[in-house]
Amino acid sequence: MALFASALPIRAQTTNLSIALANLTMIYTNGDTDAVSANWSASGYRLPTEAEWEKAARGGLSGLRFPWGDTISESLANYDSGYSPPSYDLGPAGYNSVGMVGGQPYTSPVGSFPANGYGLYDMAGNVFEWCWDWFDTSSPSGNDDYVANSIDPRGPASSPEDSRVVRGGNWTTPASSLACANRALFPLQPRPRGSASARMDSGA
Repeated sequence: MALFASALPIRAQTTNLSIALANLTMIYTNGDTDAVSANWSASGYRLPTEAEWEKAARGGLSGLRFPWGDTISESLANYDSGYSPPSYDLGPAGYNSVGMVGGQPYTSPVGSFPANGYGLYDMAGNVFEWCWDWFDTSSPSGNDDYVANSIDPRGPASSPEDSRVVRGGNWTTPASSLACANRALFPLQPRPRGSASARMDSGA
C-alpha cells in the first residue's frame, strides 16, 4: 500500500490515476521494505493515529461505549453477538443477518447501518480499521503511551510484536470489541485476510 500527499479527483479511468500519482509526493509505504515511515508535515492522506480514530469514531459524543450510545444490537453494527452476550448487547445471538450471504457470515456493504454524528459509517463492527500507531505490550502498563499521553499521542516508535493497532472490531468479534475505547493488535506478517481495512485521514 502507498499513500500520497494531496487529494485526487479520482475518476473511473485508471490511466488518469497513474498519471496523477506520478506527480504526487509519497508519504507512506509498506510491503517489502524495513523503512516504513510517514511524513507528518505532508498535506494529504495517511492512516489516522489511534487518538484521531477514536475521536472520529465517537462522532462528537463523549463517555459512551459505542458511537451511538451504551447498548448495541444487530440493527446498529455487523458483529457476532455470541451465545451469552453481556447485558448491553441486545443481539439477537449469533452473526448479524445483514452480513449473511448464502448462509455464510461476511462483511456488510458500507451504509448498511446508521452513520455516527460525524457522518462516518462502520466505525464499530464490519472490519477492523488499521491505525498508524504501533502496538507495544512490553511497557509496565501492558500498553503503549496511548492512555498516559492524552494530548495527540502517536504511540511507540516500534512494536516488539511487529503489530499495528486496529480499532472498531469486526464481523467476527463480540460486542466488547466494538467499543470506541477498545484496542487490538494485528501483526504485519503474516497479513490477516478479509478482516481489516484502512480509513484515510486528510492530515489537515
